[in-house]
Amino acid sequence: MLSPESAGIIRATLPVVGASLDAITARFYDTMFAERPELLDGMFNRGNQANGEQRRALAGAVAAFAAALVERPGERPDRMLARIAHKHTAVGVTSEHYIIVQKYLFGAIADVLGEAVTPQVAAAWDEVYWLMAGALIALEASIYTEAGARDGDTWRRWSVVERREETPDVASFLLRPLGDDPVPPGRPGQYVSVRLRMPDGVHQLRQYSLSGGNGDGTRRITVKRVRGGDGPDGEVSTLLHATVAVGDELTLSAPFGDVALEDGDAPLVLASAGIGCTPIAAMLEHLVAIGSTRRVLFLHADRSPADHALREDTERLIAALPGAERILWYEEAPSDDAHTGQMDLTGVEIPEGAVAYMCGPLPFMRGVRAQLLRAGVAARDIHYEVFGPDLWLGADA
Repeated sequence: MLSPESAGIIRATLPVVGASLDAITARFYDTMFAERPELLDGMFNRGNQANGEQRRALAGAVAAFAAALVERPGERPDRMLARIAHKHTAVGVTSEHYIIVQKYLFGAIADVLGEAVTPQVAAAWDEVYWLMAGALIALEASIYTEAGARDGDTWRRWSVVERREETPDVASFLLRPLGDDPVPPGRPGQYVSVRLRMPDGVHQLRQYSLSGGNGDGTRRITVKRVRGGDGPDGEVSTLLHATVAVGDELTLSAPFGDVALEDGDAPLVLASAGIGCTPIAAMLEHLVAIGSTRRVLFLHADRSPADHALREDTERLIAALPGAERILWYEEAPSDDAHTGQMDLTGVEIPEGAVAYMCGPLPFMRGVRAQLLRAGVAARDIHYEVFGPDLWLGADA
């Protein structure tokens, strides 16, 4: 809990600091990477640095946490913290990194705000930082322990045993672990990090949802190639598509992610768009594996039938679930068994007491969430997964 003295300072300075957070985080990253370039090798995603998403996500998280401390002092935003902790553990963040970040973040605050940062203001925001950092360090230690990791190291080599072209821009890779060490289990909806050495010698990480497996220890990831991949935004997906074949090896982290399907009896709404189908496919596979009889409403939107990755898999899985129903939307080349346009839940019967899981572009999820709320689904029962930095982080903290 924030001290009363600091709470007053944070409340008074939050509007000014919040309005400058984008400039602060930009200065923070520029300075830190200039002085510590090794952090870009195998930890930070330079694609998200180039497009500004990481900067905006950090700014949103800091602002949301500070606001929560002063507006709801009796409760901690655990949902937000858990999401950040899983993102951190997926790339190997350790407690030492928080010391590095504190140095450069507070240097950036002083540079951007100048004389407005009095010793008292600096101390109050330092208290906020270490409250957040301390909570995250504890959560991450627990997650690492569950994954059987030491010092944040969950990396393991996997062999590609099958490659399947799902669409012109999407490929699936079925992977088998190398060695005899036990593999940390993954939950349906979680993701792994893939670490690749790029042509310039720098290692880059990207997170991909587990889209399934064969139940024999194998894992599958399904990767969409980001067009224009010559730049940092799509460099990893482009390299995977261009170079990885059966027999090659990949380095993967343990599975992470706080949005995982929970077992139970409540009806399920599984909504996805585009490549957001990947964690949903893993959830359907899990439901089939346990012989679930839950009512499942599967909703998917895509550009066209030809762009719909994993469609054959999801059709097979839905057919194996006695309580499952599926509804599709295609923007182009409509088919007889799908609606035309974007996902519109008008006239769709949403089961009473449903729990919803969503994955897809942020505008899609914002729109579907609003429709689900209007249909009576409780906000606490709507779960979502964001690919990349979570720019929606403070919305449901």
